[in-house]
Amino acid sequence: MRVSVLTIIGVENYGSLLQTIATQKKLEQYADDVQIINYLHNASLADLLKGIRNPLRIPFRIYRMFKYNKNFRKLNGKYIKLSKEAFTGEADFLSSQYDADIYFTGSDQIWNPACIQDIPFVLRFLSFIPDEKRRVAFSSSFGVERMDDERVAQSKEWIHRYQRISVREDSGVKILKEQYDYHNVVQLVDPTLALPPEFWRQCAPNAKKRPDYKRLDYILIYAVYINKSFDDYAKELSNRTGLPLVRICPDVHQALRCGKSILIPPVFDFISLIDNARYVLTDSLHATMFSMSLNTEPICVCWENPGRIMSFLRLIGEESRAVSGYDDFGVLELPVDFARVNKILAGERERVDEFLRGIFQDN
Repeated sequence: MRVSVLTIIGVENYGSLLQTIATQKKLEQYADDVQIINYLHNASLADLLKGIRNPLRIPFRIYRMFKYNKNFRKLNGKYIKLSKEAFTGEADFLSSQYDADIYFTGSDQIWNPACIQDIPFVLRFLSFIPDEKRRVAFSSSFGVERMDDERVAQSKEWIHRYQRISVREDSGVKILKEQYDYHNVVQLVDPTLALPPEFWRQCAPNAKKRPDYKRLDYILIYAVYINKSFDDYAKELSNRTGLPLVRICPDVHQALRCGKSILIPPVFDFISLIDNARYVLTDSLHATMFSMSLNTEPICVCWENPGRIMSFLRLIGEESRAVSGYDDFGVLELPVDFARVNKILAGERERVDEFLRGIFQDN
């Protein structure tokens, strides 16, 4: 059985890379041939430099893209199987031949209008697939609490052509039921959580050197959006715990901020650094999810945009990991009950398998 997946690939984000790997590996447990549609994001130099107003930032932008592309290329073949045909624009999608048995819309914020704007909005709902083909959504995300009515009108027809839909956030269930009047929907965890922590530790080079996964003494910072207040909060965490700061820098400018900087590390080092930290200070959904899966305590800064992270924390009953402000250090006195979290995540992995078994048995 052949499966083809449209998801977010090749962008400058660890979560997107890791969810693509997880989607590939999870679907390979059910299908003989799984391929990711090879959409080339930032295919030209003009795409790469789009939106940069200060010319002094151009060398840093090129370096950042080079590092992420290098990470992505290392995954292609072993962890990700891309379609032979490359897609750079709408015409490529519309003119291609589609011969897979099932077409999946992948995870991450594939249905968020603000993401990957190079792909026209309706194409993200597999509008280019022939009507007779089966469509399934695997932990897809709108990335917002409510969709704009105009966007709903654009995509409602295509949503109703899906055989089944699973979404990542509880807000996605609400959007589908209330705005799209689509009810064959279930909430599932992100594909990265559909694979057990043992899978990720086998991939992570540093974890192999430490088979007991002993925690080291540092606070790991992984933040997409940062400011002086965030850094001051990190420094105070360090003062209160006596632990040094280590920072994964997803962009060059973060290397100038507090903590020992690790500039755009290889993708599996991202996992090792989380796995071996005492705490992870983050505003990232995927860093939060990996922290919980690997049993490292996250400290989540998400009050300005709480939707995606809080949906996950509600699912596992750990809303207390989200701090209320830069003066909130109470999280240090509220350890995670990882025995309970592990039990919940094991049950969620079984729910993913139940969903996929139903899809492939129907086929």
